[in-house]
Amino acid sequence: MPRRSRPRPGRGPGSKTIVGLYLAAPYAIYLAVVYAVPIIQGVRISLLDYVYAAPGADVPQPFTGLKNYRAALSDPQLRRSFLNILEFLAINVPLTVILGLTLAAVLAKLSRMRTFFRSAFFVPYVTASIAVIGVWYFLFSQSGLVNHVLGGWAPDPSWLVNSKLAMVVIALEVTWKQLGFYVLLYLAGVLLIPDSLYEAASIDGAGAVRKFRAITVPAVRNVTILVTTLALIVGANLFTEPYLLTGGGGPNGASMSPALLIYQNGVEQGKPGIGAAIGILLTLFVLLVAGAGRGVQWLFQRAENRGDEPTGPEAGEAAPA
Repeated sequence: MPRRSRPRPGRGPGSKTIVGLYLAAPYAIYLAVVYAVPIIQGVRISLLDYVYAAPGADVPQPFTGLKNYRAALSDPQLRRSFLNILEFLAINVPLTVILGLTLAAVLAKLSRMRTFFRSAFFVPYVTASIAVIGVWYFLFSQSGLVNHVLGGWAPDPSWLVNSKLAMVVIALEVTWKQLGFYVLLYLAGVLLIPDSLYEAASIDGAGAVRKFRAITVPAVRNVTILVTTLALIVGANLFTEPYLLTGGGGPNGASMSPALLIYQNGVEQGKPGIGAAIGILLTLFVLLVAGAGRGVQWLFQRAENRGDEPTGPEAGEAAPA
């Protein structure tokens, strides 16, 4: 009888799991410290009549239950801020997906100056937000360059003080700034598509638009789900742009966001309990959005797996006699 070879120590499946846990431990600790602890503290503050005090000071902070949540939900500004975010996402997410995929497909086909164009698209993403906002304020302010070019066709009131156009300008600015990152994500997916698929489509007489719709778009479906989910999460936490471009959510709350409302309640107005309650509500909203994106991805994968399974005559041929 041949002797069974014994697994060498440190090379079994269990050892790989242990090594993986060791490698993931630093990042898990980082997540716990940077994310989990603040969320737990936020839940605690939202349930108390919290008061800012010096370290070590004994200040009564009675338990108030859901009082802060009721106060937050009864505030019309909170409802409007979420409606503003939905308007922002309705502009930002489709533009991000369409422009990101289109530009990535074009960059993948470039034979000259490819590195230059990739860097050019990525520069706004790594540029400080205050610098980008300064440029957009120069363009869209009352006496800005855009109004100077449009002349009598310029909107009145101007872009950033117009309740119908302020959030549109903010959405365009965020899309332009973040686009380089999403282009790189799409580019990584587009470069993995075999050239043989495009060559076969060319032989069949397909044009550039047909190949883009029939090959590129389905091939990067998972990347599209990732880009959509990230854009939704980033958009839900919008803060810097309305705070600086429109003077804190103006005009009349037309560009107010939940994150900005947290700052106004928790810092400017000295209501940390209400600010924390809004923060928890925003966290739940972001988790819901992320979960919805994951659910859509699972549905697509399940549909693809069903399509790969043999059915009908093929399944009968594959079965043993």
